[in-house]
Amino acid sequence: MTPPDARPRTLVTGGSRGIGAAVARRLARAGHDLVLSYRADAEAAARTAAEVEALGSTCSVVRADVVDPEQVDALLEAAGPVTGVVSNAGATLHIGPLADTPVEVLARTVELNLTSALYVARAAVRAMAVSRGGSGGVLVTIGSVAATTGAPGEYVQYAAAKAGVDAMTHGLAQEVARDGVRVVAVAPGIIDTTIHADAGEPGRLARVGPTVPMGRPGDPEEVADAVAWLMSDEASYVTGTTLRVGGGR
Repeated sequence: MTPPDARPRTLVTGGSRGIGAAVARRLARAGHDLVLSYRADAEAAARTAAEVEALGSTCSVVRADVVDPEQVDALLEAAGPVTGVVSNAGATLHIGPLADTPVEVLARTVELNLTSALYVARAAVRAMAVSRGGSGGVLVTIGSVAATTGAPGEYVQYAAAKAGVDAMTHGLAQEVARDGVRVVAVAPGIIDTTIHADAGEPGRLARVGPTVPMGRPGDPEEVADAVAWLMSDEASYVTGTTLRVGGGR
């Protein structure tokens, strides 16, 4: 738990837009100071940082590619002492059957959505674990409902990578449970962000949204609310689990 007289300080990877930006704004409203990382969109990162600061929090921005372990380590060093890490960077990259997916897309998808999550988790534990000089904290990784649906015909490789995130969450949580670190994941379903257009199908929300049991896509803010709760003291006995935010999927 964060001492009552200290403000939590949280790093959000991929914090420039979409779910990451929504998480940053939501945590700012909850009293967190923020560090945001981004890979390419400096303008969006600066805009989100300004929104965070307008909410009364401090916010710094660091450029880092989380598929590079050296850059991940440098990111955590630049972030300074943190009490929380939200490992959000990820993308589907492609939509289509596995047999028609180029091998380089398969490799990149696993690298971006699973390997980078492992790099961030490793660095987060090294920064926050009490036995390593940290003050404890919470690691939240953004997974996906696809980890259990399998995403047939769309992105099986992405689903497989996100299933790995669920396994990492469960195992790592047990590994560091007595070292002051909670490890949890949030699994969004169909969320209204640019991830669909970025993967080549800007109309995917209109196609898939009505198939969700609740009849609509989710908003990034609804995912951010779940992240904020998991990072709060209200969730102090919650670790090693994945919270689905998928409208019933």
